[in-house]
Amino acid sequence: MEGVLGLLKLRVKRGINLAVRDTKTSDPYLVATLDGQKTKTKVIKGNCNPVWDDELTLTMRDPTTPVSIAVYDRDRFSNDDSMGVADIDVKPYIDCLRKGLDLKNIPNGTKLERVQPKKNNYLADESCIMLEDGKIVQDMVVRLKDVECGEVVLQIELIPVAGRKLHV
Repeated sequence: MEGVLGLLKLRVKRGINLAVRDTKTSDPYLVATLDGQKTKTKVIKGNCNPVWDDELTLTMRDPTTPVSIAVYDRDRFSNDDSMGVADIDVKPYIDCLRKGLDLKNIPNGTKLERVQPKKNNYLADESCIMLEDGKIVQDMVVRLKDVECGEVVLQIELIPVAGRKLHV
């Protein structure tokens, strides 16, 4: 596991108002890419507001590399249609982890950091990094680009490699 910071868990919760790519609806799935690794959710048939509730895992080496997501409409007889893309900036989350907080003294549900939407982070709304069941997680709503509409609700969590500190 040389050079590996840990496993990034991407909990893909749901899509909101995704673009219609078939006659009246779409069959969306999400692909997450990081450092040449690719993983994807299941396809949800006929739904522009899909609930995936999928957990995708990617190996993280570089905390400055964003996770790229792309949503597609599954087509049976032709190439799948793009339904938008976005990059997830993990840097604020990693910076919060690096603070080395003593989690024993912090109540569950405490907001540790707030990340505001900016031009370069695709956030649709303020995103909170918080303590949830003894783990530091970041919940976010990401606005898809290169498409007329659509957002994805997800959560990230880094499971550090045992014994490895997050000093990069």
